[in-house]
Amino acid sequence: MTFLSPGRLWLLVLVPVLIGVYLLMQTRRKQAAVRFTNLALLSQIAPRNPGWRRHFAALLFLLSIVLMTVGFARPAKPVKVPRERATIIVAIDTSLSMKATDVTPSRLDAAKAAAKKFVQDLPIRFNVGLVSFSGSASAVVAPTFDREAVGHAIDGLQLGKGTAIGEAVFTSLQSIRSFDARANEDPPPSHVVLLSDGDNQSGRSVTEAADAARAAKVPVSTIAFGTPYGVVDIDGETVPVQVNKATLRNLAEDTSGKPYEAQAGTELSEVYKHIGSSLGYRIERQEAASQWILVALLFALAAGGFSLVWFQRLP
Repeated sequence: MTFLSPGRLWLLVLVPVLIGVYLLMQTRRKQAAVRFTNLALLSQIAPRNPGWRRHFAALLFLLSIVLMTVGFARPAKPVKVPRERATIIVAIDTSLSMKATDVTPSRLDAAKAAAKKFVQDLPIRFNVGLVSFSGSASAVVAPTFDREAVGHAIDGLQLGKGTAIGEAVFTSLQSIRSFDARANEDPPPSHVVLLSDGDNQSGRSVTEAADAARAAKVPVSTIAFGTPYGVVDIDGETVPVQVNKATLRNLAEDTSGKPYEAQAGTELSEVYKHIGSSLGYRIERQEAASQWILVALLFALAAGGFSLVWFQRLP
């Protein structure tokens, strides 16, 4: 829980002061009773020792003050609110390592199927663009509402040599900037979802790309896709193609995105599903002061009620 006006919590320092005043009053009351020398008369006019009840009403009243102070500080809780608009760039690795069959039927085919489902399930008001990258990166589809066009473009992705993760991020950022420049309204929040199974081999570095994305305030969530046992045949030679998880993790963390891993088509579908659900909502702090104040009033009423019933006075 957070507070919208945390400085008001300093009023809680008055609570120990009130406790001290209460204890002082109780001590003086006992001293006054001792000075009453006619014990026989005192026993007739003084009520029976109320025991714990004497302090119970005061305790409730003190708790009501604490709760009222907390409410005055405007406590807030995180609430998921559906996004009305957003721009999502789906960046897919099409390097030769993506033809590895450690994921059925191949890494690229599994990635295509999961990406198409991800695009179809995004909220209708989201613009979706597509970037593919191997030795270089290209904006295949500019951000659009046309899910069918994006799906057809995903189906048409072809393999190429090399892996340019940094260029994929720069191309995604340029696609977002171009779309925002054409829009007639304030640009919506943007997010890049990048899937790859390899390391950066050409173009600008991943560090440069992360700096650019951070400066543009565009998070990049990454998906490291594939198993440690993937191999591909290149010119008759079997070449192992392991996933470089560290590079993708650092890219995500440096841009306030989230890193994911998937070693099968089903896992990849779950990852995309999780990303879609998180992108579809934003977290807002919703003030909850009224709830605290209501409970504080109930405690205060209870304190007054018990005090009237037991002692015929207010605490």
